[in-house]
Amino acid sequence: MKRIKAACLLQTVHFLLKEDMPHDAAITAVKGEVAQYKAQLDRSNTKYQITEETTQPDGSIVIKIRKQYNHHDTGDYIS
Repeated sequence: MKRIKAACLLQTVHFLLKEDMPHDAAITAVKGEVAQYKAQLDRSNTKYQITEETTQPDGSIVIKIRKQYNHHDTGDYIS
């Protein structure tokens, strides 16, 4: 028998600009989308650690995140 002692997901998430909006409005919308994503993680009590958040030259945002998987213990993955 085996049991998961610790689990963690490593993800790179690219928040893209919406093409049907003016550029400035799209940048504002993508910043709001990132904030909403973080708030959703907080609301669901998911442990996470953003290791890198980069704004691209076009205004889109890329985050590298380490987050809890299915509410398993994260062990030493997230401090």
